Amino acid sequence: MNNTIITGAPLTQDSKVLIMVHGRGASAQDILSVANYLNVDGFTLIAPQAEGHTWYPLSFLAPTNNNEPHLSAALQTLDETVKHVLSAGVTAANIYFLGFSQGACLTSEYTTRNATRYGGIVIYTGGLIGDAVNTTNYKGDFAGTPVFIGTSNPDFHVPVTRVEETVKVMETVREFNWRRARRGWAP
Repeated sequence: MNNTIITGAPLTQDSKVLIMVHGRGASAQDILSVANYLNVDGFTLIAPQAEGHTWYPLSFLAPTNNNEPHLSAALQTLDETVKHVLSAGVTAANIYFLGFSQGACLTSEYTTRNATRYGGIVIYTGGLIGDAVNTTNYKGDFAGTPVFIGTSNPDFHVPVTRVEETVKVMETVREFNWRRARRGWAP
């Protein structure tokens, strides 16, 4: 877990953990500042840092192969982070995710590829990755995981159509509870 900041409450088997994933051009420290506005007292906060401040080089709407090997490395970073938390005895139901922009895209991609009962998922302005969504990548069961997906319309980098498609795909990866920000757009 190189280049990862761990702060907040100590990591124990009883921890609630919030994995915070920054956007392009930002840092782990930047995304951690969002915690000042959240009710995360008692949480262990974990923020991995992308090499060069970007998880992958091109738009999340580019063909997936064009973002390789960076995309696979970014997904591996999140997987290693989750495995580190699980190895401390924390259950997946006590792992929460929050991603912003490019970090929201990575968060939605990782959690949908590895669906299980998480504590919750927050996706701020992002969606599943690729020029076309490859539903064969997604497996598991969210089993009632609360999900919040928020965006604006227009957003110059994340089309509302991709946000809506992400919601539909996540709904098909079994049951999840979601709330959509209704800021400037309707379903």
